[in-house]
Amino acid sequence: MLKQRILTALILAPLALFAILFLSIDYFQYAVVFVMGLGAYEWANMSGLIQRRMKLVFTLLITSLCLLLSIVVPATEIWIQGKVNSIFYWILASAAVWWAYSLVMIMMYPKYSHFWQRSNFIRNLFGVFTLVPTWVAIVVLRTSLHDVDATYGASLIFYVLGIVWAADVGAFFVGVKFGKRKLRPNVSPGKTYEGLAGGVMASLAIIAFAAMHYQVEAARISLHILVGVITVGVSALGDLNESMFKRCAGIKDSGNLLPGHGGVLDRIDSLTAAFPVFAFCYVVWMA
Repeated sequence: MLKQRILTALILAPLALFAILFLSIDYFQYAVVFVMGLGAYEWANMSGLIQRRMKLVFTLLITSLCLLLSIVVPATEIWIQGKVNSIFYWILASAAVWWAYSLVMIMMYPKYSHFWQRSNFIRNLFGVFTLVPTWVAIVVLRTSLHDVDATYGASLIFYVLGIVWAADVGAFFVGVKFGKRKLRPNVSPGKTYEGLAGGVMASLAIIAFAAMHYQVEAARISLHILVGVITVGVSALGDLNESMFKRCAGIKDSGNLLPGHGGVLDRIDSLTAAFPVFAFCYVVWMA
């Protein structure tokens, strides 16, 4: 299992780096659409769609929505005079509301969950709220200040990846060593409050480095830290959200596309929450 995980990571990591750093904005958008499509197929499986035809229909829906947005809002019009396009702004705002609602769902689970557990339509609608804003957020960040510095947007994406991955590593080691109080045992028995705290502390190192690298003004340091901590906290929410849906579907992994890792959603579940919420905070407070 460990060998498979390492080999898969050695293949995927260079591909991700190449896409973020070297693909043109248009091709980068299409690459992210492809990833969201893979995630959509797995989400359909978690949402009770058994027939392959129906899974493909949902996949087509997600990819079509992302492609339609790329046509309606061309890359050159995502940012105009330092302001993000209003369509993308409201999608990100809606995503922030969705993740706030998701927190309520997780806190209340399994109580008051019958209305959505029994409805494939609602569960797949949640998938739209999760996957499409993730695509929007990544594209918004990648195109930020692109006419001034072609790599600035890439650095924002790496920043989110860095703090989320640091949080995952910190949560794992602190949780294994000191974890006692379960975070949400009905959703994910392995998550603990101690692990969450350890993840936040680990991510602070990346947040501090980024503050120095971008030469953040002293008056905005607290805001920079707040947004980073919110992003890390909501990334844990993304993980719990997928665990809740997998538990409802009675499956361990979202898929088996990535040997040793499970499915695509198993790898990006934290990011589906972190990217939209960070992008919304960035658009509102930091851009």
